[in-house]
Amino acid sequence: MNLNFFIKITLLVLLVVFIAIFGYFFVGKAKQAQDIKWGVNFSQEYSEKLGLDWKENYLAILDDLNVRDLKIITNWDLIEPRQEEYDFDDLDWQIEQATQRQANLILVIGMKTGRWPECHIPDWATDLSKDEQQEQVLQLIEKIVLRYESNDSISYWQVENEPFFSFGECPWRDKGFLRQEIDLVKLLDSQKREIIVSDTGELSLWLRPAKFGDIVGVTMYKKVWSPEFRTYFDMLYPSVFYWRKAQIIEKFFSKKVICVELQAEPWGPVLLYDLSLEEQEKTMNLKQFQKNIEFAQKTGLDEFYLWGTEWWYWLKEKQSKPEIWDEAKKLF
Repeated sequence: MNLNFFIKITLLVLLVVFIAIFGYFFVGKAKQAQDIKWGVNFSQEYSEKLGLDWKENYLAILDDLNVRDLKIITNWDLIEPRQEEYDFDDLDWQIEQATQRQANLILVIGMKTGRWPECHIPDWATDLSKDEQQEQVLQLIEKIVLRYESNDSISYWQVENEPFFSFGECPWRDKGFLRQEIDLVKLLDSQKREIIVSDTGELSLWLRPAKFGDIVGVTMYKKVWSPEFRTYFDMLYPSVFYWRKAQIIEKFFSKKVICVELQAEPWGPVLLYDLSLEEQEKTMNLKQFQKNIEFAQKTGLDEFYLWGTEWWYWLKEKQSKPEIWDEAKKLF
């Protein structure tokens, strides 16, 4: 066979494959969900870093926004500030307040649980070896699960946050250890709740979390700061991109996909509490908030947890800008 002919055929086949893949993920429309569940994420530490009274912030989410589905981020450094000295007072309070209002909770547990620096390692554990850190994390998970496994307000456990994605200041990633964590939760939880494993919504096919978790949790971001190009960047993925990937997960793994982190706050070149209001509004404002909600509704997914409720409250209380807070009320 003529070499040039072979090269042409190969290129033609590659072109056809590319067009087919592009068409599948980027062309068409998703079947819109009829009944969407809207929830929010909450981080006590992040609320404090914004200069807020975190308890007032939390109660406002429950009572003013009337949110009844929350994903609560736990922090290893807050729960175990000193080795084997556990402080559950604040987490007890959050869960109790949610229970009183018959709210449903996702509890994120492990070393990497979300919000910068992602891995919330207490000072006393930073110099431990990897094996020693893993032993301590397993002890932490055991304490948390046994403490709350009889609480019916907890609907799901989320084990780690985006454990396959190299984002954050974390000493290691270990798929084998993730399996140990999940197996431990399943062993300890008498109610056998489903376990969420999450991944980046844009930079992954979600196959790895589908292998590990009972539910696949994904992120969804529309406008971010790109450190590589040092500019703000619009994520150009269409809504059908998420729908097609969710269909793959459903078909091959029989797992549901939910959005555990829908962008509803700014993403800038520095941490949000160090970012000017003018810069914040380049990636999130009322119009962008509305666009992100509309986009989410077109993805075909039926469960979303908005990322940024602490910031909405900060805008309302510290900046006298309640517009996004008031807009969010319409969802709940």
